[in-house]
Amino acid sequence: MTNDPALPSAVINTTVPHSARVWNYWLGGKDNYAVDREAGDAFAKAYPGIFTLAQQSRQFLIRAVQHLVTEAGIRQFLDIGTGLPTMDNTHQVAQRAAPECRVVYVDNDPLVLAHARALLVNTTPDGVTAYIDADLHEPDQIIADAKNILNFTQPIGIMFMGVLGHVADYDESRSIVNRVLAAVPSGSYLTLWDDTAANEAVVAANEGYAETGAIPYIPRTVEQVAGYFENLELVEPGVVPVSLWRPNAAEVGTPKPVTGHGAVARKP
Repeated sequence: MTNDPALPSAVINTTVPHSARVWNYWLGGKDNYAVDREAGDAFAKAYPGIFTLAQQSRQFLIRAVQHLVTEAGIRQFLDIGTGLPTMDNTHQVAQRAAPECRVVYVDNDPLVLAHARALLVNTTPDGVTAYIDADLHEPDQIIADAKNILNFTQPIGIMFMGVLGHVADYDESRSIVNRVLAAVPSGSYLTLWDDTAANEAVVAANEGYAETGAIPYIPRTVEQVAGYFENLELVEPGVVPVSLWRPNAAEVGTPKPVTGHGAVARKP
């Protein structure tokens, strides 16, 4: 990573991997350290499909946001656990489709905070892009801060993209999702994906990652991912591998399933 004296290095722990930085590495970004690349390579050795999953999960984000803006009329987004900026971030996709879109990112990693200024650039003069420094485990605080930027009387697109596996207890992760959903009105949408324990390689890779001292990631079952959408109206095709959620007809070849599953659903 390029040394930047503006980064708060004193509060960035470079002795253990961090998921935001490892994910940035898998996506081809440069905002990571040697410890992150080492962990990312070790993970990929156990589960080579992680690079494809990283790419396909980003394509899922792009297609989901485009759908919400162009077909569902959503103009506000709350992206929780956003990670480091890479290509086609939520605000770029949304504001490209509708310049007036307002996007709030939420994360609590100091490196993400240091790079927040890169996110805080609207792609249009009419839109709003903001960043909240808050913990995934504190949904009430996230909601309180987001209300300073978003209009909670109008539909909001809530996003949890590959982050809930960092909440060790599944029931707690569902409670987080439900508390955020309870704060938004009818007509809002949940877009969510998480990796699943679809094969032994995924489980082994995550066990090895946990041994590095990083915050562990717990892959769920497909049924558990589906549980996040209980009482919501699923958009077709429902809960599927992210590579198979409305794949772009212009893409070359037939999309192949990946271990990460997700969906988009409307709050009635």
